[in-house]
Amino acid sequence: MTADRLIVLVVDDERPALDELRWLLERDGRIGTVVTSDSATEALRVLQERSVDAVFLDIRMPGLTGVDLARVLSRFRTPPPVVFVTAYDDHAVEAFELGAVDYVLKPVRDDRLAEAVRRVVGARGGGSAPADDDIAVELGGVTRFVPRSSVRYVEAQGDYARLHTPSGSHLVRVPLTALEEDWKDAGFVRIHRSLLVALQHVEEVRMDAGRCTVVVGGIELGVSRRHTRELRDLLVRRARPGPSGRG
Repeated sequence: MTADRLIVLVVDDERPALDELRWLLERDGRIGTVVTSDSATEALRVLQERSVDAVFLDIRMPGLTGVDLARVLSRFRTPPPVVFVTAYDDHAVEAFELGAVDYVLKPVRDDRLAEAVRRVVGARGGGSAPADDDIAVELGGVTRFVPRSSVRYVEAQGDYARLHTPSGSHLVRVPLTALEEDWKDAGFVRIHRSLLVALQHVEEVRMDAGRCTVVVGGIELGVSRRHTRELRDLLVRRARPGPSGRG
């Protein structure tokens, strides 16, 4: 970073879109330098010569696509955060599977781009709290985005996971073990080999004849004996007032 501001690379084969995104980013006080490239191949040459803090990347480009470039970047020793900026929403699931921190649709709005920059800062360790990530889900052939904060619990289904929210459930192509690792800092804990729960959505903890269950969104979920003590300890710590609450 330059003077604690980000150096970003913008990649788009359409010059008007490239210039507009550069202009929008340069207006953001968190951005120090904007480097541009009109192809994924040229972007790789740029990255061989200098390091950047993030890459803002179009998807549909001649030759190497944005998805191809993101796959290459994911193999870097320290991959830069990637934000896809595209007019098409049909690659959202694939983008997030590649570890993209955001997926912004054109035409780009100022507030939406500011949120993408916030996520980049958070991904680089500059945020004070975990970001409320959006999860891309497919429903009836349409890609939609579900806020992680709305997920009450997650259920394993083979190599997939089902997210349970107040509006319904959504199947995502991510194993439960991966979500457990990625979401632990956001308050998700394993209560069973096939279940994660969001601590903020736990309404009750019940003990009956040594058997522990939790109530989440009015639904009772069983807690395995192995995870019972850990869960109760976590809930007690969350409920305990901090030093500021003492006289």
